[in-house]
Amino acid sequence: MPIDPSVGVVSHAIQLAIAPVFLLTGIAGLLSVMANRLSRVIDRARYFEQHWSDFDEAKRASSRLELRNLERRRRVCSWSINFCTAAALLVCLVIVTLFADGFVSASVKWLAGSLFVGAMVAVICGLMCFLREVYLATHTTSIDPARFE
Repeated sequence: MPIDPSVGVVSHAIQLAIAPVFLLTGIAGLLSVMANRLSRVIDRARYFEQHWSDFDEAKRASSRLELRNLERRRRVCSWSINFCTAAALLVCLVIVTLFADGFVSASVKWLAGSLFVGAMVAVICGLMCFLREVYLATHTTSIDPARFE
């Protein structure tokens, strides 16, 4: 039985697509962490919203400051998620391009390379935003051990 030459093309395209698939898994992990951080920020803001009427003026003043910090963190988390989602979409396009390259006569390797570079830039931006959000979280939160004595 003769071997179909297109089987070699398909298996080669699958081999090329494996590395970007692993990258997608890593980006999914990042998105999960970022989404959890965003949900914590939103939960904290909702706490203030629900208990606002119970606060005295001093507590409201400190809460306003924390709410401003939470808003900054929310915005940076959102940007981080946006960048990483864009990176994941670009990686998906890389995979499609690698498969298309195996099946069309025109070489689109330059497109796959460009999309991959774009994905890496988006991941870098997402990680920078994530780093900024972690910085904001650690530098705008104070824990007073004396309160627990």
